[in-house]
Amino acid sequence: MGVNKKAKIALEDGKIFAGFSFGAAGEKCGEVVFNTSLAGYQEILTDPSYKGQIVTMTYPLIGNYGVNPEDIESRQSFVEGFIIKECSRIASNWQSRQTLDEYFKENNIIGIEGVDTRALTRYIRLQGAMKAVISTEDFNEESLAAKAKASPGLIGRDLVKEVTSDKPIEWSKKGKYKVVVLDCGVKYNILRSLADNNCKVLVLPSTTKTEDILVEKPDGVLLSNGPGDPAGVPYVVENVKRLLNKVPIFGICLGHQMLGLAMGGRTYKLKFGHHGGNHPVKDLRTNKISITVQNHGFCVDRESLNKEDIEITHINLNDQTLEGMRHRKLPIFSVQFHPEASPGPHDARYLFDKFIGMMEYNHA
Repeated sequence: MGVNKKAKIALEDGKIFAGFSFGAAGEKCGEVVFNTSLAGYQEILTDPSYKGQIVTMTYPLIGNYGVNPEDIESRQSFVEGFIIKECSRIASNWQSRQTLDEYFKENNIIGIEGVDTRALTRYIRLQGAMKAVISTEDFNEESLAAKAKASPGLIGRDLVKEVTSDKPIEWSKKGKYKVVVLDCGVKYNILRSLADNNCKVLVLPSTTKTEDILVEKPDGVLLSNGPGDPAGVPYVVENVKRLLNKVPIFGICLGHQMLGLAMGGRTYKLKFGHHGGNHPVKDLRTNKISITVQNHGFCVDRESLNKEDIEITHINLNDQTLEGMRHRKLPIFSVQFHPEASPGPHDARYLFDKFIGMMEYNHA
């Protein structure tokens, strides 16, 4: 990997962490968060939900199985930066095509290693996720902290427009049920999961109007995951409101939050968010517990929902936050976690079966 170049991380409160650069050189700002997954770094790097965020991996060794074209989750990497303890110099896997360092250089991603990621993670847990700057160029701590403080952050910001597709995409042309996916930063495996469940899949940009969705005559609409604050995309929420009585709806992650807003609820920012592949979620109807993948910094306020119309179906066992809901009268449900990611490995796939069942019932 050549000679290590120094790099620094500055948080908006002035806290500084030092390390060494790998991948691309430069400077980036974003909200710094930690991810507790032991593997899956390539999926994390290409998850559009991480737009606007600098990701710290809590597992100490990253990159040991390299990078391959099969495991990407979107058209490019969207993280603002990547912080790890150690970047593996060896990439050993039959699918591997390049090392993490090579991938970062090719895709202009700033990586920092040699950081005390345990200390950084603990600091975020105690103080909360905060704005940060990572740099391989500027080492003046006061200058970096000022840049971090002046950076835009996530609250109220529309990041969806930076990750959504710019035109309709026909992902799958064959299937019994036609599903329109409103793309707010959709992961490929959500589209694969729908196609595997006998669905024709049409991906539409997040700005698509309700009437243009309905003209496609979908059997169901999936509201996708995506980055940032759901309150920052009121145009999507308004379109979702107009869809509520028209078609079965399944919301995932940001889609769940936008659905919560569309049904009269409120959202709020979590202290340090949920990011990782080991979050236990309880289904309140069956008492079964699924191990889930999560990536969100905002949450639907369960107390803000109209309980006469909306049933809370899932809760997070770590902090009791809302993880799933359904409408009591309409064919609408959503979850905060990622059922397509399946770290369990198949704990949450039943939710796609549920969506298919809703469409089949509505289709009959």
